[in-house]
Amino acid sequence: MTGPPSPTPTLSLGMLSTYPPTQCGLATFNAALWKELDGGTGSVGVVRVVDRPETHPGPEVVGHLVNGSAPSARAVTEQLNDFDAVVVQHEYGIYGGPNGADLLDLLEALTVPSIVVLHTVLQQPTPAQAHVLSRVLEHADVAVTMTRTARQRVIDLYGADPRRVRVIAHGAPRVQPVRPSRRTSSRPLVLTWGLLGPGKGIEHAVDALAGLRDLNPRYLVLGSTHPKVLEHEGERYRESLLRRAAARGVLDLLELDGSYLSTPELAGIVAGADVVLLPYDSREQVTSGVLVEAVAAGRPVVSTAFPHAVELLTDGPGLVVPQADPDALEAALRRVLSEPGLAPRLAHQAAMKAPELFWEAVAGEYRKVARSLVTGTLANAS
Repeated sequence: MTGPPSPTPTLSLGMLSTYPPTQCGLATFNAALWKELDGGTGSVGVVRVVDRPETHPGPEVVGHLVNGSAPSARAVTEQLNDFDAVVVQHEYGIYGGPNGADLLDLLEALTVPSIVVLHTVLQQPTPAQAHVLSRVLEHADVAVTMTRTARQRVIDLYGADPRRVRVIAHGAPRVQPVRPSRRTSSRPLVLTWGLLGPGKGIEHAVDALAGLRDLNPRYLVLGSTHPKVLEHEGERYRESLLRRAAARGVLDLLELDGSYLSTPELAGIVAGADVVLLPYDSREQVTSGVLVEAVAAGRPVVSTAFPHAVELLTDGPGLVVPQADPDALEAALRRVLSEPGLAPRLAHQAAMKAPELFWEAVAGEYRKVARSLVTGTLANAS
C-alpha cells in the first residue's frame, strides 16, 4: 500500500536587482515578485544592486552588489551560488560598466541555473547595447520577456534560442483599496501615475485638455519626479507642465500630486478613475507596470501605441492612439468619457484579463520555470 505523495521540496531562489528603498520601477517589480515567491518561507534572498556601499534594509536582503567593486561582485556571486537558482532583473542602466556590461562576468561565474528577466528589449539598439544583451542571452539558462513582442525581438534581433525564451506577464497587486471607490465629485477623473520625467508625454495630454473643457475633467498626475531626473534637472519638467497648462488655459483641469502613497491608497484612487491615461512618447517600451496595474484594476485605458499597450489593449480593455498627438488623445478620452456603453465594456474586458496578471499567478510561472531548470525538465517554449 502506497502512502501519500511526498511534498514538493521548497526551492531556494536568489534574486539580483535594485530593491527598495531604491525608487525605480525595477525595484518595485522585484519587491513584489520577492513577496509572492517567498511567501513567508524565508527561501528567497535578495542581492540588491547599489551604486555605493549601504546597510541592508531588511532580512530578505542577503547582500549588496556595489557597482564598480570587483570584491563586491565576487562576494555576491558566492552568495547567489548557494541558492538552487537565481532570478536576475536586467536593465541597461542599473549595473556597472558601459551599458551594464559588468553583469556579464557575474552571470558567467554563476554555477546554478539563471533566469534573466528582460525589462528593455530595443528594436534599434546601439552596437554596444546589442552586444551586451546578446551576451546576457548566451549566459542565461532562460530569458523571460513580458510580452510576445519582446520575445520575438530577442529571437529575431539578438539571436536568442527560442527554446529558452519564456513570456511571463508583468505582475499587478491584488489589494483591497483603503479609500472608497465611489465618486466624491461629479467631475470625471482621468488618471496618470508613476515616476515623473521627460518622455512621459504628459505635455501632450495637457494640450488635449483644452478640447475637453465641456466635460470638465480632473486630470490627476500622481507621482514624484524620478530620482535621477531630480538629481540632474530638478523639477524642471513638472514646472514646465504647469506653465503649459496655464498657457493653454487648463490649469484648473490639471492636478500634479507628488505624494507617495501606499499600494492600497493608490489602488483606491485607481479604482475611482474613469479612465487611466498613458500618453508615453516611447515607441520602444515593451513593458509597463502602470499599464498592467490599470488593466488588473479593471479600468478603461487610453494609451499611446508603445508595444506593450498595442499587445495588451488592442481588441481589449482600452484605446490606442499615436504618440505625440493631442488631437488623438482628446478624441479617445472623449469617447471613453461620453460614448454610451464604451467605458463599462472596456472595464469588463479589463476585469476578464486581471486574474492572469496578479502577482500570485505571475510568481507561479516563475516557480515552474525555476523548478524545471533545477530538475532538468525544461520543455521547449512555444
